[in-house]
Amino acid sequence: MSNGVERVEGVMALFDRCDINTDAIIPSTWLRTASADLGKGLFGGERYDGQGREIDSFVLNQPAFRQSRLILADDNFGCGSSREAAVWALVQFGIGCVLAPSFADIFYENAFRNNLVAGIIDVETYQEIKSILLDHPDGLSFNVDLHSLTVSLSDPHNPKHNRCWNFRMPASRVQAMIRGDDEISTTLQHHEDIADFYKMKSSENPWLFPQDLIGQKR
Repeated sequence: MSNGVERVEGVMALFDRCDINTDAIIPSTWLRTASADLGKGLFGGERYDGQGREIDSFVLNQPAFRQSRLILADDNFGCGSSREAAVWALVQFGIGCVLAPSFADIFYENAFRNNLVAGIIDVETYQEIKSILLDHPDGLSFNVDLHSLTVSLSDPHNPKHNRCWNFRMPASRVQAMIRGDDEISTTLQHHEDIADFYKMKSSENPWLFPQDLIGQKR
């Protein structure tokens, strides 16, 4: 088990492109040692030049977004290789939520295993939030709430921009993330049903449970 996640709040960075793959999220050069700073390596191929110097134009190097907690991306985020380190890099950098119209399947499952909120949004929602972010290059803070499955914006300088959108996550994943349960903890929530099923099946089909038969012979 881990600490539960009920909400993620902070500055949102825009990655306005489709098919961002795991090799881009964490390049293989950052995976050569077990002690590598994966947060520093996040999008390392785009954040740094050939001499390791930061590229000022990259969004996460810009002052307003260096402490980003959320990412808005286009379709098929996390495609490519299955490396779970892509999620580790996002989390170690400080990203708590990625919102996109779709995710690659393996990345999507890896996100939930590491308490990274992966919220699926409508294309219209993506376009609306993207438009707002483009109009605010100095950054805006958003609030993602797992209880209501909403992402909201409260702009103290321009209240007319205050908005709320919905996102989607499987209900079982939402509850597990709020409780801080991993797959084992989630399974143990049903331990009584599992025990009852085992008892029923071992009675109906004892040949399926050879250890039980051995015990009975003794």
